[in-house]
Amino acid sequence: MTVHGHGSRPYQWVGDWSARRRQLSPDAVGLQDATTGEAYTYRELDERANATARLLDDHGVSKDSPSAEPAPAGGDVGEAAVGGRVAVVSRNRPELVDLFFATGKTGGVLAPLSHRLAERELAELLDDVAPSLLVVEEAFDDAIAGALAHDACGYDGPVLGLGDSRYDAFAEAVPDDAAAFDGPDLSMRDAHMFLHTGGSTGTPKETVLTHGGIAWNSFNTITAWGLRPEDVTPMVFPMFHTGGWNVLTLPLFHLGAEIVIAREFDAEQVLELVDEDDATVLVAVPAVLRMMTEAEGWASADLSTLRFAKSGGGPCRQSVMEEWWSRGVDLSQGYGLTECGPNNFAMPDGWSHEKADSVGVPGMHVDARVVDDDGEEREQGEVGELELASPHAADRYWHAPEESRETFGARDGDGDAGDDDARAWVSTGDLARVDEAGYVHIEGRKKEMFVSGGENVYPAEVEDVLSQHAKVDDVVVVPVSDDTWGEVGKAVVVGDESLSLADLEAFCDGKLARFKIPKHLAFVDEMPTSGPSKIDRGAVEARFGDGE
Repeated sequence: MTVHGHGSRPYQWVGDWSARRRQLSPDAVGLQDATTGEAYTYRELDERANATARLLDDHGVSKDSPSAEPAPAGGDVGEAAVGGRVAVVSRNRPELVDLFFATGKTGGVLAPLSHRLAERELAELLDDVAPSLLVVEEAFDDAIAGALAHDACGYDGPVLGLGDSRYDAFAEAVPDDAAAFDGPDLSMRDAHMFLHTGGSTGTPKETVLTHGGIAWNSFNTITAWGLRPEDVTPMVFPMFHTGGWNVLTLPLFHLGAEIVIAREFDAEQVLELVDEDDATVLVAVPAVLRMMTEAEGWASADLSTLRFAKSGGGPCRQSVMEEWWSRGVDLSQGYGLTECGPNNFAMPDGWSHEKADSVGVPGMHVDARVVDDDGEEREQGEVGELELASPHAADRYWHAPEESRETFGARDGDGDAGDDDARAWVSTGDLARVDEAGYVHIEGRKKEMFVSGGENVYPAEVEDVLSQHAKVDDVVVVPVSDDTWGEVGKAVVVGDESLSLADLEAFCDGKLARFKIPKHLAFVDEMPTSGPSKIDRGAVEARFGDGE
C-alpha cells in the first residue's frame, strides 16, 4: 500500500507541503496572525489548504487549466510548464498561506501582486498574468476597480474579496470540505509561483519560480543558516515579495517552525513580538532594522532569544549594525534577488565583524563568480558582475524571452543556447568583488556605476563612507554631468541640513579617492521607496541627477 497519498503514483510530495508537514508535526503552530490573535497548527493549515484547493480547482487554477501553458519551445528561455493562475492583492494574511499550499496541491500558480503599484501597473500585470481567479483584500478594492477598468487590463474573470470587500466573499466561496485533496502528477520543473520584480525600470516583470527552485532555496537556507524546527520569526516582508516567502517563511514551514504575520509593519509591535514569542531569527531590510533601533521600546526590548538577524535588500549602514551588535544580536548582511534564491550567501561560523561589509560566502548549493563584460572571470579583488549558479534559480521571466536570455542565459565556455552549461549562470546585474578569504562584497548595481575622469565610481562604496558622518542618517549618490570630468557624484542626504559640501569633502579626505568624493549635495526629508521599504534609486536619480 502507499504510505501517503492516494494511489500508487510516485512523487506526490511535490508541492503538497502542508500535508507532509501535517503528518510530521500536526499540533505544532505554523502560523500566527498578530493582527487578529489567531494561531493555526499544521493540521489546521492543511485542512484550510484542502478546502482552498477545491475552490481553486473549480476556477481552473490547476495544472490542467485551459489557461495552462507548456514549457517554451527550444529550451533556451526556460523549461517550466505553467498551470492556471490565481492573482492576489493583499497585505499579509493567512489566506495567502492557504493559497500557497492550495496551489501546490492543484498544480496551479500563485501570483501575488504588490498593493503599492499604481492602477496602470496592476492593470498591465493582470493582463500579463491572465489569472483564472483574482483575490483582493478590502483595503484595495478601489485600486482593483480602477485597474480592471483600465484600457491595459483584459481580465474580466471572477473576483473574490478578503475581509469586508465589496466583492463576493472569499471565505464563503471556499467549500466546507477539508478532506485530503487528490491532485495531479507534478514535476519539480513545474511552476508554482510568479513573483514580480521591483519594477524600477518600468512595469514589473513576473519571474517564474518552480517547485524545485522553491524547495532548493529552502534546503540552501536551512543548511547554510542553521534553521531549526523550534524557530519563530516575525515576518516583516510583504508577501508579494520574494522576501515574504523565500527568505524565511517557506524554509521555516519546511521545518515545521512558526511564522508570525501582521497587516502592517510597526517597529514597536515587532519588538514586542520578539519578546512575547521568544523569536529566534529575524530578517529585514536596512530601513526596518534602523526603525527598530529608533523605536521607543528599543532600549528595554528583550532580544536575548534572537540567535541571529540578517539584513537584505540593500547595504546596511555600519552604525545600524553596531547598534544591533551592542544588544548582543548577531546581525550580518545577506544578498539575494527574485531571479535566484534569494538566499545565496551565509556568514561562516565565528565570522569577524571586520567582514561586516560583505555578504559572506556562498551557501551549500550555490556557486558564485565575478566576470567582466566578456564573461571572463575577474581576478581576486577586482570588481565585475556577480553571476550565480544554483538549482534554486528561477526558470525565466514570464512572456519575456529576450530579457530571460539576458538574465538566465549567461554562457559558460562555448555552450550553445539550450545546453545545460549555457544556462547555468544567472546574471545578477550587480557588481561585486571577492576578497582574499573568499567573502563576497557587493559594490552596487552595474547600471549605477558611473565614470568620472576615466575612473569608475561605485556609489555603494561612496555611500558607505558618507553614512558614517554623524549628520548623515541616509544617503544615495547619483551621477550628474560635469564639463570637466564628464560625470561627478551628487550626495542626496537625509540628515542634519547644517551639513555642508565642504564638511563632507573634509570627512572623506583619506577615506576616498578625490574623484569619488561628491561635488554636489542635496537634502530630502525621506528617501522614496519601492518594494518592501527599499530605496527607489531610480526616483532619486530622476529628481536629483541634473547637477543643479
